[in-house]
Amino acid sequence: TAENEAKETNKKIEKMVNDKIDVEKAILKLRETISSINKEGREKINKCFDSVNQNFKNLFTQFFDGGKAFLKMVGSSDPLLSGLEVFASPPGKKMNALSLLSGGEKTMAATALILAVFLQNPSPICVLDEVDAPLDDINIEKFCRVIKKINYDTSTKFVIITHNPISMAHMDRLYGVTMAETGISKLISIKLEEAQKLREVS
Repeated sequence: TAENEAKETNKKIEKMVNDKIDVEKAILKLRETISSINKEGREKINKCFDSVNQNFKNLFTQFFDGGKAFLKMVGSSDPLLSGLEVFASPPGKKMNALSLLSGGEKTMAATALILAVFLQNPSPICVLDEVDAPLDDINIEKFCRVIKKINYDTSTKFVIITHNPISMAHMDRLYGVTMAETGISKLISIKLEEAQKLREVS
């Protein structure tokens, strides 16, 4: 009986040793895969970061008619672990972190950053909801100018949800809801170019 139990125990030990070897091989392979993914991830992040940073610099200059801005990875030399800080200097101001800018300046800088990321891989349609709400009239003109340029360069169609008449005046087509009669809503669509022609004719 002891001899049979010894054989059974040896078989179990042999199986456990083989399982241990398989697990160690799997761990080694997994670590190699993780290392490879991390290496590729760092390369892609650095490449993407440089491109987004350049887009951000260009858009910030367009939004502010000058000034300087840049993105910086902070907190770690490893791009997979680092944070992101936005530095901006509108014309006539010192270089500061984004948090120290005024409300309108923050909005413009944040919009520049969002569009900088968007330009990395532009889609056919981009929806912006009330982005122009905190801006004054002059900055809304700049905002619309930048949107038109991106539309021209990338053929992206922008859907802008807004209550601002200046933004509306820059659009090709307006969609809205009107209530001509009490309690009866009606969806309207106006192509501004055609409306302008009709106005000139009348």
